[in-house]
This record gives sequence, C-alpha cells and structure tokens, in this order.
Amino acid sequence: MKAIFMTDRGKVRQHNEDNGGIFLNPQGVRHAIVADGMGGHRAGDVASEMTIDYMSKSWSQSVDILSPDDAEDWFRDHIVKVNKLLFEHSEKNTECQGMGTTIVAAICTEAFITIANIGDSRCYLFDGSEFRQVTEDHSLVNELVRSGQISREDAEHHPRKNVLLRALGTELYVEIDITTIYMDQGSMLLLCSDGLSNKLNADDMKNIVLREKQLQDKADSLIGQANQNGGEDNITLVLVEFSNESESG
Repeated sequence: MKAIFMTDRGKVRQHNEDNGGIFLNPQGVRHAIVADGMGGHRAGDVASEMTIDYMSKSWSQSVDILSPDDAEDWFRDHIVKVNKLLFEHSEKNTECQGMGTTIVAAICTEAFITIANIGDSRCYLFDGSEFRQVTEDHSLVNELVRSGQISREDAEHHPRKNVLLRALGTELYVEIDITTIYMDQGSMLLLCSDGLSNKLNADDMKNIVLREKQLQDKADSLIGQANQNGGEDNITLVLVEFSNESESG
C-alpha cells in the first residue's frame, strides 16, 4: 500500500482553508483525511485545522482496529467528539461563529477500507477499469438531483452548487455517512475537496491516473489540471494505491 497527500491554494484564493493528511496508529494502519473549511474571517482555516489536529492525535493513540465494526465505531465516536469541539469553539469565539468544515476520511487496512464523510468532499474508487464516486454529497444541488428536480448535467453549473446541507461543526449534532468497502490489488482510492471534483469529472481523473505511472505524478497532474481549469478554490487530495510493491509515502 502506498499513499500520498497534497494540498494547493489554487490560483485565486488568498488562503488555503483545506487541510488533511495521512496518519499511522501504533499498529501501522493508515488513516487518510481531507477537510475543506468554511466560515468567516479565517474561521475555515480554524475548523479544518482543529479537525485534522484532533483526528490525527486520536488516531495516534488508537489500537485494535481489527474489523469494519471497529473502524466504523471509531469514526462514530471521534467524529461526534470533534463536531462538538468545533461547535463549542465557534460559540465561544465570535470571530469563528458559523465556521465548519467538510470531512472525508478513510481507515485503510489490507483487508478493508472504512470511509466516513460529511459535506461535499468526496471519495472515489478506481478498480482498474471503472472510476466511481463512493460517497454522496450532502449538498442542496445533490438533493435536487436525487429528487429528480434537476439533471446531473444541470447540477454542474447550478448557481447554488456550493450550498451544503450538512457540515462538521455547524450544529451540535451531525449525521455521518459511514461505509466499508473491499479493495483488490491494483485498485486506488482518491479523497478530495471540491476544488478538485468541481474542475475534473470522473473521466478526467481516470485518464490522469492511467496516464501517470508514479503516485507523485498522479497527484501533481490532478492538481495541475484543476488549476489549469480555473483553480478558483483550494485543491486537496489523498491517493491510496493498493499494490504488492514496497511501500512509500
């Protein structure tokens, strides 16, 4: 298993409110996260940074994540706790009122991958032939698509595309989507903020990961293409490659 994390401010934004990383627990199990912060003056930075700081420290102390149930329980426990932490911080600090963040995270073992998400940061799976979105966006536009009010094509250019129905830290209680999938050798997992997914569709992503041989080159090309296509937002990704080769990253 190989993994890489990259983040880029993009070509327009003055600050990078995205955050993320790849973290190991004492058993060497990887936990990958992408968080896209939002809010008032620098509050998006605060929300995403607090989330990554809490989740990474908690993961560094976690043990006995041996089954999908263990991983799913871990996510439920710690995402609830970090949501409360963010909400209480925003209530106590006026400059952070209304802050929040998306989160998409994966616990990656050799046997299974457990994925949790809130918001519109996404997880994609590439199995060598099909490149598909695993997570569901918690956005107004996606609800309009799901209810048949607009088409998926209309959604790409909808004026309220960035309106979220669910985010981490904006309310005291939050609903979390959690799923477990099983990976074959040669498969790849992509976690990303909407700075990437708004600029590249699944076919674009598939073409890049097929074209580039090295994991670093795949990540560089994905971010480079998003910037070439406008780069109006921060761009953040994690790539996890499942192979028999020696590990790096």
